[in-house]
Amino acid sequence: MTEPPLPAPDDERRAELAANLARVRSRIDAACSSAGRDPADVTMVAVTKTYPASDVALLAGLGVRDVGENRDQEAAPKAAEVAATGARVRWHFVGQLQRNKARSVVRYADLVHSVDSVRLAGALADAAARHREHPLEVLVQVNLDGAADRGGALVGGDDPDRGVDQVAAAVAGSDRLRLAGVMAVAPLGADPEPAFARLAEVAARLRAGYPEAVAVSAGMSGDLEAAIAHGATHVRIGSALLGMRSTLR
Repeated sequence: MTEPPLPAPDDERRAELAANLARVRSRIDAACSSAGRDPADVTMVAVTKTYPASDVALLAGLGVRDVGENRDQEAAPKAAEVAATGARVRWHFVGQLQRNKARSVVRYADLVHSVDSVRLAGALADAAARHREHPLEVLVQVNLDGAADRGGALVGGDDPDRGVDQVAAAVAGSDRLRLAGVMAVAPLGADPEPAFARLAEVAARLRAGYPEAVAVSAGMSGDLEAAIAHGATHVRIGSALLGMRSTLR
């Protein structure tokens, strides 16, 4: 009797991603139900750093439209490779960004989550003017614990380069950028609830001055429920969706 053919590696990976995606979407639905929110108001960004373009194409085939990367040197060629497959996704740049990478990032990113200085906003605006037809959407990254070695603009104070208000004003004042909202990462090892509650306050204050800045990017695989409870509109999901890096074949 002839043995049935073994499934192709892409079929196995697609099944794995589909199962993970169903679990993540179930968590998002449950978190929204608990918070009295519509799941349609929460965008899942699949963070595919260190994973191949083939995974992005498989996710696109499963209905995922938003994909995040945190290093330009990986993201730029991956975006080109994914485009060559015919898959169409919305690229989010979610990592710390150096000004000298602005010219590259504006060519493929649809939304940059990590603008945390007036100088970076200026570099993105200059690059967008040269290399984009449409304004670039950006989020102001907020530093929630005040640690100097962490990314993010500072809440309060009068730092002319890294204050939240100063960065927001620089973005809003450019016709090549569009202020979409705020982003933050909860402090490592701490209860995320107070951090996300603080971010919600910052977001509300920003919206008072810039009513179109409604996006709140917060929450990852381990704390998406807390983020959604405090108003996150975007959750950035890596390991819960793609698995641990060591499981890649």
